[in-house]
Amino acid sequence: MQSSSDRVLTIVRESHKAAIKLSQISGAKRRLGILAIADAMEGSFDAILEANTIDLEMSREMAISEPIADWLKLTPERLEMMVAILKRLSRSPDPTRRLINASYQLEPFQTYCQLMPLGTIALVYEAFPELAAIAAGMCLKTGNSLITRGCSSASNSNQTIASIIKQALSSTDLPINSIEIISADLGISVQELVTQDNHINLVIPYGRPSLVQQVAEKATVTVLKTTMGNCYLYWSQSGSLELTRQMIVDSHNGQPDAVNAIEKVLINHEVKSSLLQSLFSSLQQQGFKLRGDEILVEQFPDFLSLMKPEEWRRPYLTKTVAFRHIDSLSRAIRWINRYSSGHADSIVTESYQEGRQFVQGIDSALVYINVSPRFSRSPEGGGDVFLGMSNQKAYRQGLISVETFTTIKQVVQG
Repeated sequence: MQSSSDRVLTIVRESHKAAIKLSQISGAKRRLGILAIADAMEGSFDAILEANTIDLEMSREMAISEPIADWLKLTPERLEMMVAILKRLSRSPDPTRRLINASYQLEPFQTYCQLMPLGTIALVYEAFPELAAIAAGMCLKTGNSLITRGCSSASNSNQTIASIIKQALSSTDLPINSIEIISADLGISVQELVTQDNHINLVIPYGRPSLVQQVAEKATVTVLKTTMGNCYLYWSQSGSLELTRQMIVDSHNGQPDAVNAIEKVLINHEVKSSLLQSLFSSLQQQGFKLRGDEILVEQFPDFLSLMKPEEWRRPYLTKTVAFRHIDSLSRAIRWINRYSSGHADSIVTESYQEGRQFVQGIDSALVYINVSPRFSRSPEGGGDVFLGMSNQKAYRQGLISVETFTTIKQVVQG
């Protein structure tokens, strides 16, 4: 019987071979592969939901945390969104055919750049059973192979989805090992997977900060950190109460994972108390748990509970929002840069100057002015698909799109 180290080595080797073949297969054939997975998923909702029901029953016995339970629960709507994302990916242009002007020219030759696949990508994730299929579509679109490793709480859902993907690939001209899904039941640890730097080119951890940090510390492969929650909003004295309320509420409506949820609000000290009370009352009625610093809790004991100092840098990942008074925009910028997750922070203001100061001062991947930062994997009105968000400057910062799964080859034409 193979040891876990032998099993993982076999998987990553076969996936690496598949990546080499995928890079030489046309975008048209890879498009058909994505469509085959989408059609297979669309015809298997009952089987997936049945497997997911077993996972949900087991998770209740294990008393898993609230965020994981929400992320784990599949619905017909979530499965329909997964299929829609796969179909959108199949229709979008092949990114690996894109040529880009080089930022320099080596005279007298012509220099240009071309987007190329990275190779083999590993996704380590908590719950989110449909994420394997979405990541599979993004990898096939870019000519990469994919290895996923989910958590034990979603083992039945993951195994069912894996079987559907494998069956769909068998009907195409794509290598069967293009998508490998490692079940938690195989006994292969996260560390065994993320240290296979001879065959894996990128690891993406997706889930709570503890998982992301675990992968980042153990990996010998390049890691693209994802992040969610602990996004900040600064409410200027000129900002609208209704817009502030709408941005907070809407940012929490991303399903199933409110990646860009506003969890911390810094309030300019000149904002009237009557406006604060109106906001707190409205949020409380909509099921939000509200927290605050000592000053605000003393003023609004019926709405706010006292928070601990360490909560300013920690995501809640639930419908919880904390509030704090602050003297000025410049102090708000310093506070946000110190404590936020650094991937999506917002401002409500009627001042163009304040908006520009916020944009220039905030050290985050995305900055929103008077608009909800709500995250969507498949935004309406566009052709893009996003896996998640990253605050990591060392590799790619911001929205994780199909281009994130590519690298640049520079060509000098003689």
